Amino acid sequence: MAAWPSLADIADKVQAGELKAADLVEQSLKSIEENAEFMAIIATTDERARQRARSIDERVAKGEKIGRLAGVPYIAKDNFLTFGAETTAASNILRGFNAPYQATAIEKLEAEGAICVAKANLDAFAHGSSTENSDFFTTLNPHDKSRVPGGSSGGSSAAVVLGMAPMATGTDTGGSIRQPASFSGCVGYKPTYGLVSRSGVVAMASSTDVIGCLTTNVDDAALTIDIMAGRDDLDATTLERENSYIPEAVNLKGRKIGVIKEYMSEGLDDGVREVVQAAIDKLQAAGAEIHEVSLPSIGLALAIYYIICPAEVSSNLSRYDGQRYGYSAKDAKDLEASYKNSRGQGFGKEAKRRIMIGTHVLSSGYYDAYYKKAQIVRTKLINEFEAAFKEVDYLVGPVTPTVAFKIGQNSDDPMQMYLNDIMTAAANITGNPAISLPAGSSDNLPVGLQIMAPHRQDAGLLALSKKVEEVLA
Repeated sequence: MAAWPSLADIADKVQAGELKAADLVEQSLKSIEENAEFMAIIATTDERARQRARSIDERVAKGEKIGRLAGVPYIAKDNFLTFGAETTAASNILRGFNAPYQATAIEKLEAEGAICVAKANLDAFAHGSSTENSDFFTTLNPHDKSRVPGGSSGGSSAAVVLGMAPMATGTDTGGSIRQPASFSGCVGYKPTYGLVSRSGVVAMASSTDVIGCLTTNVDDAALTIDIMAGRDDLDATTLERENSYIPEAVNLKGRKIGVIKEYMSEGLDDGVREVVQAAIDKLQAAGAEIHEVSLPSIGLALAIYYIICPAEVSSNLSRYDGQRYGYSAKDAKDLEASYKNSRGQGFGKEAKRRIMIGTHVLSSGYYDAYYKKAQIVRTKLINEFEAAFKEVDYLVGPVTPTVAFKIGQNSDDPMQMYLNDIMTAAANITGNPAISLPAGSSDNLPVGLQIMAPHRQDAGLLALSKKVEEVLA
């Protein structure tokens, strides 16, 4: 697990000619090869990465200014459209799909000189909490190969912790950045909904999908978000950005931090509780004012999520029909058979399960009972978060109720698997920014501390997170 310098340090040294982008790319590709047994990577973009590195080194030699990520290798979760390799979202139905354009977030990173070296494994279409739902293979936890790395950004989290690259992109629809960050032991940042464009990212649930990153420290996460954030004409839900997301020095003294009562109650593993409580005690010792906060509807967040999310999944996945791109069944005699066979053969079990649940809750006679009611309770939860943030500056709690579980432990029990999102789904339902920070370990496995902030307070959350990172070090 070789450590990389910070993203800013790498870029400064490449710009100064002290490091070669070509050497950094080779270092990254070598680490990917050496850690192949962890199965974090679906494909490398080695040819394009080497070309970009040569171009950057040539431009530096001519005295050109490259950008804030000059020569920095990074890994893209394989639901981001990129050049240099197929984009499959880890689903058989997208095997063979080469993107005609790149995601806005990828374009922004590369405009600053970053170099994509590989595509990371995930649960197919980001449906899962373990990468076991990948149609290709299961990624292994960097700390214990018998356990999952989390999901759906499990390939991204494992890659960063194993030192394959200093940063990886991720998506977070119900916890898919924060949960693997907690399970694998890195920083995972989910911005405010709409802060980073979703254009060019394979859609899962459009009202909760958020683009973020996984890194080894808060400074790197902040720099990545600072580059990716902002309005995009290709995504109507994007927000105006703040001037900067680079953390300013803050003091914990007098900061009001609310501990979510419902997250620290029954159902939380004792070892995880001890690590999270110890972290909260350190924040209090550093001057933070700790308050217990109750969010009465937060226990319903998972139920809301697993109605709204599959409803949007069933809509978004309807575009994969075997006609325009991706997998097309060869054995079909007519158009209807082509639809049926392409989807039947191309989609995995979890995608089919979510399509069926989503279609059911949107169907006539059930829409009011499920989908409409879930949206009403969603509004109630949003109001409770807003009320809580009038009393405290930030909310904290665990990321997950347990440490990383064994591969296969929850495979035959979808409900048990869905419960892994029980402490992360709320921030997606409400759209609030949230982060997972390494807080310690239980049974030699990482435990994350989750911090949430009010809408659009990403700069404040990143600044506070940097201070918390120092306190917990």
